[in-house]
Amino acid sequence: MAPLPNIGDLEDVTTPDTLDQHSSMEHVKLREADQWDVVNEILDESDFGKPWAEKSCKGRALMVASLVLKVIVVIISLYLFICSLSFLSSAFQLLGGKSAGEVFAKSSILNNPIIGLMIGVLVTVLVQSSSTSTSIIVAMVSAGIITIQPAISMIMGANIGTTVTNTIVSLGQSIDRKQFRRAFAGATVHDCFNWLCVAIFLPLEAILHPLERISRIIVSGISDDDQVTKLDFLKVITKPFTKKIISIDKNTIKGIAKYCTSGSLYDAAECSAARNASMMTSCDDSETLDIVERCDYIFDTPALNDTTVGIILLIASLILLCTCLTVLVKTLQSLLLGRMAQTLKRHINSDLPKPFGWLTGYLFILVGTGMTILVQSSSVFTSSITPLVGMGVISIDRMYPLTLGSNIGTTATAMLAALAATGDKRSVTIQVAISHLLFNIMGIMVFYPVPFMRRIPIAGAKALGNITANYRWFAIAYLMVVFLIIPLSLVALSFNVYLFSAVVSVLLFIAALVIILNILQKYCANRLPPLLQTWEFLPLPLRSLAPYDNLLSKLICCYAKDKQPLVTVVHANNGHANGHANGHANGHANGHANGHQESTLSPARSPADCVISLSLEDTSTPPPV
Repeated sequence: MAPLPNIGDLEDVTTPDTLDQHSSMEHVKLREADQWDVVNEILDESDFGKPWAEKSCKGRALMVASLVLKVIVVIISLYLFICSLSFLSSAFQLLGGKSAGEVFAKSSILNNPIIGLMIGVLVTVLVQSSSTSTSIIVAMVSAGIITIQPAISMIMGANIGTTVTNTIVSLGQSIDRKQFRRAFAGATVHDCFNWLCVAIFLPLEAILHPLERISRIIVSGISDDDQVTKLDFLKVITKPFTKKIISIDKNTIKGIAKYCTSGSLYDAAECSAARNASMMTSCDDSETLDIVERCDYIFDTPALNDTTVGIILLIASLILLCTCLTVLVKTLQSLLLGRMAQTLKRHINSDLPKPFGWLTGYLFILVGTGMTILVQSSSVFTSSITPLVGMGVISIDRMYPLTLGSNIGTTATAMLAALAATGDKRSVTIQVAISHLLFNIMGIMVFYPVPFMRRIPIAGAKALGNITANYRWFAIAYLMVVFLIIPLSLVALSFNVYLFSAVVSVLLFIAALVIILNILQKYCANRLPPLLQTWEFLPLPLRSLAPYDNLLSKLICCYAKDKQPLVTVVHANNGHANGHANGHANGHANGHANGHQESTLSPARSPADCVISLSLEDTSTPPPV
């Protein structure tokens, strides 16, 4: 029996020669699991270099100087990276801010919780800021345009929409397949958690209104004299630079949402003024020193309209973001080598000493909360640590509690802002902020304390990471479908109530059927009819991304397809093994031919191919060993 090679030395493509006839499937599973094991990952011995004691004085001086220079580069890159996120948000507001206001103005359809959810997602994606969309929702509630019930569903949507930023950031590591797998999974674990929470609490809130009732009770106990000062840590550092480039007037979106509604607050003059106003802060009528200073930015020129500035800023912000991300990742990779990488990974991804090991995750939730409050943005915090997940410094299991903490941190920031507010809007602002906080806390109570429930969003994120590693275009498709196509389609269907109800009912039925059948296939497949034991009865395009991948590879001439499906390798190896069992000469030829024929005639399916099954394992019956 030929010994198996070291798991850490395996490449993405596994050949039949590297597999043993009795352990091929186990080897494949170990290799797949190893993609996520960052603590025991085998590092290149050349990265360790000479120990400090063996270096000369000159070598030590060069090492210290190089370390200081790299730390400075990391700090500058991180600062510009955060600024690029601010520019990206401003670009989206210039391009889609007024459209977001028009969507909010459709108050007649917001009473449908699903539509409210989708509008929250769509608007947050358009303005690239959950705080902006939340402030618009609060303004609409305080103005009497909507009640607190549809506001809560839109807050849930804003919670989902804000995750698009770190998903975009993960695309910066798409060149390296291994890093992209981890980075995309680290980014989408936030999506999985938010969608799972919405699946539970949106229908619960629509029927029983627990968030509304609890938040009302809490608000009734807060005095008008209980005010705090709004915190503003990160913006103090970034504003001096970002405000020299662009300044956005968010009141334009609020004006459209408030005065262009079909309700009693409709004001033709105010609506027309808001629609014709620029999203950029105007300096024409400013006389005070504060406004003049606020309007002193590069794009303050009447020759450029909102769309032109938005396109220029979008391209520039994406270039700056990708450049800073590349420099940041490369510099951190050069810093986190050898013993430093081993030490950092071991300390970050290890548990506390017994008997306090179970508190480790909760400690990281507190760290995520504190860091998000410090930087005043969950998008900035999660986008900053997503590259570290791709590099293997932080595991998915550690990224998950940090993400949960960022969810609490962003609501705590809104809570402090609400407590700092004054006037008749204060109680409504506080109630919306408390509802947002309760939504995230209840979600954590469901999907974190119990280990089984904790693994669900992590497994979903790993499945998306595996798919994206095999089909890199899937990341773009995921962004377009989840954050644009689905919300837009449901909002468009909402104008026909019967059609909307029929489509949503069919989608929910299919989703429930797929989940139930997957569970049955996994735990009691032998009791199912032979047809339902696998997903092979479906056409290939409904259970695999391979046909779409082949189509794209033909349409895009520069697409390089450098992967070899693992299941094909197992088939060939099984044929090779059976050939050895029946006779070396004839068996080898027949086994090779059978394995080659099977991999040619039957499309190979990797665990990431079976998208409709939503499972982490291949649902097809493995060949006998």
